[in-house]
Amino acid sequence: MLNSKYAGLLGLTLLSLGAATRGQGQGLGNSPYSRLGLGDTYFNAGGIRQMGMGGVGISAPNGTQVNELNPALLYYMNRTTWEFAAVGQYKTIENNQTSQKTGTGKLNYLALAVPLSSRWGAAIGLKPFSSVDFESVESQRVNNDPTLAQVVKQYRGTGELSEAYFAQGVRVAKGLSVGVVASYVFGSIDVSTGTQVVPDVVSENDALEKTVLLDHIHYSDFKFRGGAQYRSKLNSTLNYNLGAVYSFQTQLNGERSLTLDRQAFAGNQVESLVLESGEGSANLPALAQFGVSLDNNKNWSASLDVANQQWSKFRAFNERGGTVGVPLNNTWRAGLGGEFAPDPTSVDKYFRRVTYRAGVSVAEMPYRPGGQVLYDRAVSWGFSFPVSASALDATTLNMGFTYGRRGNTDVQQLSSGATERNIQESYIRAQLGISLNNRWFIKRRIE
Repeated sequence: MLNSKYAGLLGLTLLSLGAATRGQGQGLGNSPYSRLGLGDTYFNAGGIRQMGMGGVGISAPNGTQVNELNPALLYYMNRTTWEFAAVGQYKTIENNQTSQKTGTGKLNYLALAVPLSSRWGAAIGLKPFSSVDFESVESQRVNNDPTLAQVVKQYRGTGELSEAYFAQGVRVAKGLSVGVVASYVFGSIDVSTGTQVVPDVVSENDALEKTVLLDHIHYSDFKFRGGAQYRSKLNSTLNYNLGAVYSFQTQLNGERSLTLDRQAFAGNQVESLVLESGEGSANLPALAQFGVSLDNNKNWSASLDVANQQWSKFRAFNERGGTVGVPLNNTWRAGLGGEFAPDPTSVDKYFRRVTYRAGVSVAEMPYRPGGQVLYDRAVSWGFSFPVSASALDATTLNMGFTYGRRGNTDVQQLSSGATERNIQESYIRAQLGISLNNRWFIKRRIE
């Protein structure tokens, strides 16, 4: 039987799962690009270790931190590991005329991995799948109106999809392991468009009402992905690793309601009319990821990962590009990174036991205004600080940071003759987490 320590660890995991589920729906600050598709999608980017290395790790094994990025790597877990991380972000959003600063933080993910045997590892966890968080206002004059009235439109979106998963990794031959992940994706997205006619001069007797069109969609369904990893020696001191992950195309079932509300100036609801209500689905495209890495099986590793996703096939409720109706394009991503611990066994020099990480990444965005390709470029770095260690237990404080920029501030000339201003997001993102390692199921003997 598990002792009280293990029971407490399991209890902590269940409580964290509940808290994280209740805390969903909080984004990381206003992001106009989250209006597209299912929002800002976390493309199976892994945890805090991968963040510090530029989002790479498809092929890089690790025995003390959960790497469900590739389920085949769960085979390498040598201790029961409970891991969680919080994330915060601060960003500047701008075009060629104006800018805005925003940011926030939230619980990011949690995971529990258990080595079930010398050939088999498993993990459960909860992590974000996508988030929607945007708000913008635009206004224009009403033609031929003597009161010089303006039509003010407010676009707003909130919500998040979360992914609860169960993963397993098994060694099937010397150097070769495979794994599979079954996930349950759930959550809601709300997108509203408010329209209000405002005279140039507002008197106390004016009954200013706003019409709000609210599009509410709740998704819930299963998705699957599989992975494989091969490890062998390059020479007497170096090992090479090859890894691949494939997330299968998925139909996410959803329930949609389209509501038209009339609101008074103070925001009080005057009238509500349900325009549409029914079931449908979102066609989530497949994601293919590949990685190669080198390590000395001691204190350093270097990895290169590439990925491709066919967003051109994305549909939501039979609409190309989703409810916003903006077609998306296929994307790719590449990352290069590594980690280094000067001397993991050092006794008298603490910072030689610290693991240092760094990486770079570039990703193509699915949205192409005027046919122009937009990119998300970032540099990353991170650390793992050992807090305590013994033969049976170890605790590590983890940090990961990313500075990036996506989009640009160019002005696009559309075929209609109108112009469109691109949006650029400059962000600094940070994660702080803890990894708790324990050896379970050890029989004690008295000699």
